[in-house]
Order: sequence, then C-alpha cells, then structure tokens
Amino acid sequence: MTSAEPGRPGPEADPRWHPRIRSEQVLSRELSVRQQAMLAIGGALGTGLFLGSGLAVKAAGPGVVLSYCLIAALSLLLGAALTEMCVAHPTAGSFGVYAEIYVSPFAGYAVRFSYWLMQIIATGGHMVAVSIYMRYWFPEVSGVVWIVLFSGLLIAANAWSVGTYAEFEYWFVMVKVLAVAAFVALGIGLLVGATGEPALGLAHFFDHGGFLPMGVGGIWLAANFALYSFIGVEVVAVASGEARDPEKTIPLAMKRMVLGLSATYVVAAAVLVGVMPWTEAGLGESPFVSVLRRVGIPGAAGVMNFVIVTAALSAANANLYLVARTLFSLSRAGLVPGALGRVNSRGTPVNALLSSGAGLAVAVVVQWLWPDSAYVYFLGVALFGAVLVWFMIFVTHLAFRRAWGRHRAGDLPLRWRLTPVGSLLGAILMVALFATTWWSPGLRVTVLVAVPWLLVLAVGFAIARSRALAVAATTAPGS
Repeated sequence: MTSAEPGRPGPEADPRWHPRIRSEQVLSRELSVRQQAMLAIGGALGTGLFLGSGLAVKAAGPGVVLSYCLIAALSLLLGAALTEMCVAHPTAGSFGVYAEIYVSPFAGYAVRFSYWLMQIIATGGHMVAVSIYMRYWFPEVSGVVWIVLFSGLLIAANAWSVGTYAEFEYWFVMVKVLAVAAFVALGIGLLVGATGEPALGLAHFFDHGGFLPMGVGGIWLAANFALYSFIGVEVVAVASGEARDPEKTIPLAMKRMVLGLSATYVVAAAVLVGVMPWTEAGLGESPFVSVLRRVGIPGAAGVMNFVIVTAALSAANANLYLVARTLFSLSRAGLVPGALGRVNSRGTPVNALLSSGAGLAVAVVVQWLWPDSAYVYFLGVALFGAVLVWFMIFVTHLAFRRAWGRHRAGDLPLRWRLTPVGSLLGAILMVALFATTWWSPGLRVTVLVAVPWLLVLAVGFAIARSRALAVAATTAPGS
C-alpha cells in the first residue's frame, strides 16, 4: 500500500471509510430530509432573531438588511463546503472529525471542544430566557422551576430515538416559522396600508439619519450580531451521521435550510426596520414584541410570548442534540472518557447527553446569577467559538479538496461550483469579522477571550493525549 501523510487517507483507501469515520457508525440512521432541515433551522432560529436582532439594528440602522444578506451569503459558502465533506464522510463528528483527518489531531479536538462549549453556553442562555418569559403567565413561580422542568423534558426527548426527537423538534420549529411568517405578513400590511391604518411606506428606512446612519462600517459591525443568529446551520452536518441515504438527503436538507433561513432573516430584518424607528431597537425587549405592542392587537403580546418561549425551547432542544453528538465524537476519538461514546439500544448517545446536561446546569447557574449582564457577555464568548469553528470548517474543506485531488481525482461524490474558491473567501471573511468585533458594541470580549480559550484547548488536548497514550501502553500486547 502506498503510504500517505499521517492521519490522511491513502490513495487505495476509500476516505469515507477512514478508521475515524467507522468508529462513529453506531448511531441510528433515521433522519429524513425535512427533519434534517428543520433541526438546523431549529438550532439557528431562536433568541438570535427574536432578541439579538435588536442589537444588530442598533449597530447598523436600516442597513442591517445588508448585514444579514452578507452573512446569508457566507452561510451559503459554509453550507457548500460542509455538504461536500458530509456526503463523503457522513458521521456525527462531522467537521470535527474532518479537521482531525485532514488538518491535524489538535485541530479536530479544538473544533469539537469549542463547538461543544459554545453550544453549552448558548443553550444555557435559552433556558434562562425561557424562565424569564414564563413570568408573563406565572409571576409568582420561581424561574428555577421552569429551568428544571423544561430541561428535564428536553433531555428526555433527546434520550429517546432520534426519529422521535426529530419529529418533536419539527413541530417546535413549525410554530416559529409560522409565527415569523405571520409577523412578516402583518409588517408588509402595515407598510402598504392593508391593515386599515395609514401606510407606513419606506419612511422608517430613511428617517433618523438615512438608510446608512452608521455608514458602511455599521453594516460590517452588525454582521457580527447577524453571524450569531446564523449559528446552527451546522446541524445538518452533525445530523449526517444519522441521516437516511446521506448522498441524497444531505444536499437537499442543506439547500432548504440555508435558503430558507437566509430568506427568513433578511425579510424579517427588512420588515422590522420598516415598521418601527431603528433608534428604538435594543435589548429592553424583543423588537417583535415592540412592533406588536405598537400595533395594539388584542392578545398579541401573549401570543408572541408563547412564540418566543417555543423559539427558545426549540433552539435549546436542537443545541442539546448537537452537544451530545459532539461529546460522543470526542469520546470515539479517545479524547474524553470512553463511556461517553456508548449508545443505548435505540442508538442514542445517552451518556454524552446526560453529561452535556450537567454542563448546561453550570451555564444556567452563571446566567441566573448575573441575568442583566450575562446575555451580551456570553453572546460574545460564544461568538468566538462560532468564528473559530466556521473558520476551521473553511480551512478543513480546502485541505479536504487537496487530499481528494491528490489521491482520488474525479471521484468526489459531490462537487459544488462555489468550492473551493468559496472556502478561501469564507476563511478570509471570518478573520475579518473576528478582527472587527473589537469595535462592535459589547463584543470586545470576543477578542479578549481568544487567547485564554486557545490555551485551555492546548492544555486539554495535551492531557487527553497523554491519557490516551498511557491507556494504549497498558493495553498493548506484552505490557
């Protein structure tokens, strides 16, 4: 056999059956196209839109529409890169495993651990948000009750078969999608005067400083908040390890998810800045609630509160799925205890799920103790994890294409026209976005956390490798 670079597929070996891929083929393959797409939308369509969009509008004014267009284009490049790799290697570790195979073992560890930690932080934020929203109906009930109750229900749903979980999430997401569609329809009605009130027209797009009150730089700064809203598009890649007929379902699911999510964000942002002055946006309340409150529709606030609760639970549900599969993948790579890589009779990694739930509890406690300042701070910390993961996906894809070009020219199961040039552009854009977080309102922590985060990864990897080598030495023949 011809030798290959360490950790990379040789020319005679089919890369999709690399040993690291085979080690994860114990999960149940039950996910359909619609379930994969809805899982991804569920992970991305949450508080980033219903609450975080206020921060984006504040940074760019009406020009925020262009910010969402920019990140939508970036997510399209990411989706193309991920789809090519996922069709070749359908596995739960997805981009973490690909980084390990095509870049380096440390890259694989850094991507998976960063993704796990980032999603744990984000999920904790969703659950705290739910406890706050429930005060609308039950002001006397402690928020801890809702956190424990809903966390238990979501963990139970995740612990069941992946098909049952996906169906549960599907209807969760459907509520959000229909609510956003109804909001957009109402907003368009207000703009054109179809609600019986005088038409708003395009006045709010150009009042208070014009379409670009913060200049072109405002568009770029707001793109960082928009990027946070798009975190979750990677779910299709993580779900590839449990997808039916991956070569057919993954490309379709990725297309539906990226195009559907992009259209939702761009149109919703345009409606938001069209029906309310952009100067009134912020974190005080969801801009969606602000619009409905201004309209004065009876019961609208309660309905929107229900939708926001559903949105937060749906996003938390999708995130739990992600963190469990990521921890499972780390275990299968020998970088965390082996028990976390076991599955139950239904092919679900329950141990990884329960351990991720414990990490979620820690994140919830932190956010519960400092509710007024935690949201933006944790948004900034989680954003660094997202920037690192997306950047590494683009870098890994470039290495992936080089490897396939050397060893299996013309035999790639799926090729997109956007790649690999799109991946190079995507990597450059990620570096530029990260650099500008220093000037984005409240996001300077994204830069400040970078060095400590990478140091933690380096120490964690060194410990994990030492432990793995020690175990290998004790179990080797003749030891």
